[in-house]
Amino acid sequence: MNRNHYSGINKMEKSVQPKSIDVSNSDQELSITWADGHVSQFSLFGLRKNCPCVECRGGHEMMGRFEPELFRVEPTRTYSVQGAETVGNHALKISWDDGHNSGMYRWKLLRQMDEAVQKLDQN
Repeated sequence: MNRNHYSGINKMEKSVQPKSIDVSNSDQELSITWADGHVSQFSLFGLRKNCPCVECRGGHEMMGRFEPELFRVEPTRTYSVQGAETVGNHALKISWDDGHNSGMYRWKLLRQMDEAVQKLDQN
C-alpha cells in the first residue's frame, strides 16, 4: 500500500488545526484528522483540480474559489502525491506527480472544501 503520514503540525485556530494528515496514492485519497475530531477525506483528483494557486485558479481574483463537484466526479486520470509539507502554521504544500507544486492549501480552505462537499452530498 502506498500510504504516507505527515505530522508535526503547528498550533492554530482549533477548528482548522490538523492533528494528522494521511495520503494514500493507491486509494487516491488524502485524509485530514482535525484537532476537533472531524475527519476530512479528499480525492486526489479533486484536490489537484482545485489547486488554489494563481496559475490554476486563473488569476488573483479567483483565489479561494473552488469547485466541490470535482471531488465527486469520475476522475479522468489518477494523481500521485510525491510529497507534502506544512507551510508555517497555515497551509499544506503538495508536490504532485505531474510536476506541479506551487499550490498552498490553507487549512481553512481545506475545511471549507470539506464542508462544501458534505453539503453537495446532502442535496
